[in-house]
Amino acid sequence: MNKISKIAVAVAIAMSLAACDKVPAGNVGVKVYLLGSSKGVDVEELSPGRYWIGWNEELFLFPTFAQNYTWTRDWVDTNDDGKQSQDELQDESISFQTKEGLVVSADVGISYNVDPSKVSILFQKYRKGINEITDLYLRNMVKDALVTSASTRSIEMVYGVGKAELLKEVEANVRAQVAPFGIQIEKLYWAGEFRLPATVVASINAKIEATQKAQQRENEVAQAKAEADKLVETARGEADSRLINAKAEAESIRIKGEALAENPKLVELSAIEKWNGVLPTITGGAIPFVNVPAKQ
Repeated sequence: MNKISKIAVAVAIAMSLAACDKVPAGNVGVKVYLLGSSKGVDVEELSPGRYWIGWNEELFLFPTFAQNYTWTRDWVDTNDDGKQSQDELQDESISFQTKEGLVVSADVGISYNVDPSKVSILFQKYRKGINEITDLYLRNMVKDALVTSASTRSIEMVYGVGKAELLKEVEANVRAQVAPFGIQIEKLYWAGEFRLPATVVASINAKIEATQKAQQRENEVAQAKAEADKLVETARGEADSRLINAKAEAESIRIKGEALAENPKLVELSAIEKWNGVLPTITGGAIPFVNVPAKQ
């Protein structure tokens, strides 16, 4: 083989290697024909390995492991000089309006994976790679669902306890849209605090504080009423006890009175029981006399 032939073979080998592409582990490839009657998507998904990709073909990779992406508003150092400027603000956050028309901006995160058996269907639907699908289609779906759901809620519901319920509704909406095409949504989540005008935040916080104080006063009133009711019940119990004792004492006196009326000698017997046998040394009147029967 002469020198020219060797060079030709080397060039051919180099071109062959250059035409090979690789599907890494954890990915599924889709080969697209750019021209001719076969233009479109190869229905066969390509498993991990090396494949010949001709000049009329293009390979798209779809990771089958869990994907996570957050649409945020961040400062980006485009000059790599460690400095920030207004021109370096990258805003991918999602804005929506509440029932009152207030504009809310939020950072939203998404976790999902791709069904390997539906990669061709996914590409036929969107004609994009996974990054473009995430940046464009998934983001727009989340934004549209947020706009729809938030438009029926007040700012207090969105900003407060209804925040989780709102995102749950949006998550179900987006999941239903993309499930037929092989995207399995695992979770949507808020990636930070809502961004609202300062005056709106101050108003909401003031209202929340007023509500909390009102609730505190209601709790204090309820506690005071409970304590008062306790005192009333205690007093009622003591009064009932005294009444019962008084009735018992009156009944005892009545019974004694009836007994004395029926048998007058009981008066003398009672006096004897109480007398200590000593006559008073000073008297101002008649000395009580008790008949003591003589011994036989």
